[in-house]
This record gives sequence, structure tokens and C-alpha cells, in this order.
Amino acid sequence: MYLNELDQFVKHELKEKYYIRYTDDFVIIHHDPQYLWELKNRIGLFLQSRLRMELHPNKVSVRKYAQGIDFLGYILLPHAQLVRTKTRRRILKKIRERIRDFKNEKISEESLSQSISSYFGVLSHADSHELQQHIKHTIWSL
Repeated sequence: MYLNELDQFVKHELKEKYYIRYTDDFVIIHHDPQYLWELKNRIGLFLQSRLRMELHPNKVSVRKYAQGIDFLGYILLPHAQLVRTKTRRRILKKIRERIRDFKNEKISEESLSQSISSYFGVLSHADSHELQQHIKHTIWSL
């Protein structure tokens, strides 16, 4: 709710059509990189003056859409959505831990199943068929 003011500023004052925000992460898509840098400066000034916040200096980037946009654990490309490598590794590690906990009787089969279903839910938003097959193979081989 705190960043609703940012949403209103970007949508109504800057009139950005391709703006997406989830919690404190946001993306603006535009064809002109110089324009995006100008927007970054305007948004930075707005955040400082109205919300007493700052853009993280190491987390702001302007890139070509074809290079992919790193957003919420996914890499968004013009014709694909991929799971970020770090996210993929974390999911595989957590599944192995949950399987180990199940084998050591620290968690129930139901809990293990719910965890795996949750990860498959995350993966369902990406082009991740091969990764899902790898996870299924990992589950069956352990």
C-alpha cells in the first residue's frame, strides 16, 4: 500500500503504459534507453521527495528486451519466460532437503508432496518442462 503513490505517479503523471510492480520490484518497458534513464531520475526524485525512499543504486538497469528482464525469479524474454539460474538451483536444493527430511522421518509424505507441488506451481509460470522432468527424475532416483 505504501508504494501505491509510486503506482499513481508512474501511471497518471508519467503516463507509462508498460509498468509492472510487485512489492518493491518494478519494471518499465520502453524502446528508448535515454527516455528510461530520464524516467529513472524522475522516479528517484519522486521517491526521495514524497516517500523518503531511494532506488537501490546497484539494482537499476536499462537493457534491451531481447537480453531478458530479470524479474521475480524469472528471466522474461520476448518469446519465453525462464526460471533464473539462482532460483532453479535453490528449488533443486530445497527439494533435495525436503526429500532427505522425509527419509529421516522429519516431515510427512503429505508435507513433502505439498512442497513439491508448490515448486511445480512456481515453475508453471515459466518455460520449464525440462526442469520439471529433471525434478521428477530426482524425486524418483532418491
